[in-house]
Amino acid sequence: MIQVGTRKSTLALWQANQVRDHLKKIGYASKLVAIESLGDKNLVQPIYSMGIKGVFTKSLDIALLNNKIDIAIHSLKDVPTLLPKGIEISAYLKRDNPYDIVVHNPKFIDWDVCDTIGTGSLRRRAQWMRKFPKHKTENLRGNVQTRLNKLNKSKWGGAIFAKVGLQRLNLLNENSYSVLEWMIPAPGQGIIGIASMKKNEKIASIIKELNCEETMLCAEIERNFLRTIQAGCSAPVGAYAYIKNKKIHFKTGIFSIEGKEAIFNEVEIPLVKAKGLGEKLAFQVLKKGGSKLMEKIKNQMR
Repeated sequence: MIQVGTRKSTLALWQANQVRDHLKKIGYASKLVAIESLGDKNLVQPIYSMGIKGVFTKSLDIALLNNKIDIAIHSLKDVPTLLPKGIEISAYLKRDNPYDIVVHNPKFIDWDVCDTIGTGSLRRRAQWMRKFPKHKTENLRGNVQTRLNKLNKSKWGGAIFAKVGLQRLNLLNENSYSVLEWMIPAPGQGIIGIASMKKNEKIASIIKELNCEETMLCAEIERNFLRTIQAGCSAPVGAYAYIKNKKIHFKTGIFSIEGKEAIFNEVEIPLVKAKGLGEKLAFQVLKKGGSKLMEKIKNQMR
């Protein structure tokens, strides 16, 4: 019986049950072990100001290291690029929709009247403020339903969500929304990652049967970019890679907190040359002003 560790939110449980369904299809029984994360306990403080890496993953890491669970299920965008010693991401499920959406307040008229947006993400906030510099933002934390409830009770024009979260919980049709294809997603957004202990070779080999190679390649490019520029999961950094016509398309954006400064990059290369793309593009970005901007971002986040 494989012990499947997960956070307690409705979305996290949905994701864990998806993994259990996949395991069942290849002949393995499993059991859910729900664990509360620090990020779920503190729903007021902005994530970036907590000063802790992996606020949504640390509790699951500890459970893995203490052999209380066999695998941990994560939204990959929440997973730090440097994992605790002995832990690996053994599989990446096929990526779902990576884009962000703005869900409109039921009382929404237009953005001239409703000029406030809700988001707890520095990346979303920076990109929104860059496009709409006269707007205001409000910190918005909590699980998907909690954030929707806060939006509906507010006077905001809308709030930004990952489309995949509402999609997985069947909440898309209940809300008016617009897809923000101009907003660069977080590295790993839309991907379920499965972590296990490297030394537990039996479990790791089972989990690897669930891996999507295409998703893994794109995820590693995005995460290697993030790691090389030394940014954390909560930093205002977007990175999105996808494969089309045997080519890797990769676009990135680094933003100052208020969105006034930004460095963009976009490349398209043959799939056979994909090795090391995340690091290569990161070094290019750092050379053309990225180092200075990253230093400014880190000072702003302190």
